[in-house]
Amino acid sequence: MIRSLVFDFDGVILDTETPFFKSWQEIYQEHGHDLSREDWGTMLGSFSDPQGPYDLLEKYLGSPLDREQLRRKRLTREMELLKTETLLPGVESLLDEGLRLGLTLAVASSSERAWVTTHLERLGLLSHFECIMCAEDVQLTKPNPDLYLAVCSTLGLQPTQAIAFEDTLNGILAAKRAGLYCVAIPNPITQYQKMSEADLVVASLEDIDLEELMIKAQDRR
Repeated sequence: MIRSLVFDFDGVILDTETPFFKSWQEIYQEHGHDLSREDWGTMLGSFSDPQGPYDLLEKYLGSPLDREQLRRKRLTREMELLKTETLLPGVESLLDEGLRLGLTLAVASSSERAWVTTHLERLGLLSHFECIMCAEDVQLTKPNPDLYLAVCSTLGLQPTQAIAFEDTLNGILAAKRAGLYCVAIPNPITQYQKMSEADLVVASLEDIDLEELMIKAQDRR
């Protein structure tokens, strides 16, 4: 029986990925180069500050960057862009429906805990989640299964009793390696990644009928 819904945070609950991408895109443009969505999509899902964008820009420039100075500048711009972001479509109704059906709600994120909880509190959702596992809680983040296994262990569940919601290939791989049923919701940033490892791919959380989804997840066993 399905007993829990486990959400990735960035790109599933809140579109933090578009501001993240735009802030990096602006950095590249300042240096006379472009950062494509295709290249960006390959760099997501494992770390909150991936080294791939630095590496690629240094390759283009042929010289090293002051990464810490660049990180601070880019982060300031990212925070400015994030102020306008609200919940992604379907999130609130899916959380409410999960609670109505007696399911526990959890977060499994490769981002730092302060990042996740600060945004959840701002959005008025922090109290909805019984368990939040973040980068500090495991040795290896996605695509390794540790975050999802930690959530299941904390909640006293078998992985087959939970459904994961992810938007990146690394997240999907983490959920599947842990043994969860996984729903993929690709966004404009991650749509270039292969999502074939997911059990179900939807355009939006608004498209999900939770009771039907729970039946599908139970039947796959």
